[in-house]
Amino acid sequence: QVQLVESGGGLVQVGGSLRLSCVVSGTTFSDNTMGWYRQPSGQEREMVAQITRSETTVYRDSVKGRFTISRDNAKNTVYLQMNSLKVEDTAVYFCNSRPLGSGGGDNDSWGQGTQVTVYS
Repeated sequence: QVQLVESGGGLVQVGGSLRLSCVVSGTTFSDNTMGWYRQPSGQEREMVAQITRSETTVYRDSVKGRFTISRDNAKNTVYLQMNSLKVEDTAVYFCNSRPLGSGGGDNDSWGQGTQVTVYS
């Protein structure tokens, strides 16, 4: 059974920083594409950043230059460093694990989510 446990969310002022962590078990972490998604209150879940097993990264436009996704295969952990935070970054952030060769959907695994609140 795949388990993802996020941590690092919290309350931060505009312009501040947070680092989210997600520890993964029950899967071959090093093969998986890992991602961070977020869901603002009352809105759809959206992709924030992804990192493949070869460490190719993809970001949504609104976070480019501010957020950095990284992975540590020795620790089965994926990180999201968030700098220069804005009020519009406020959301529940979810960690995602996608097995090698999967197109997503039912093959994805998700964490329970961690709240990030940015205030002015």
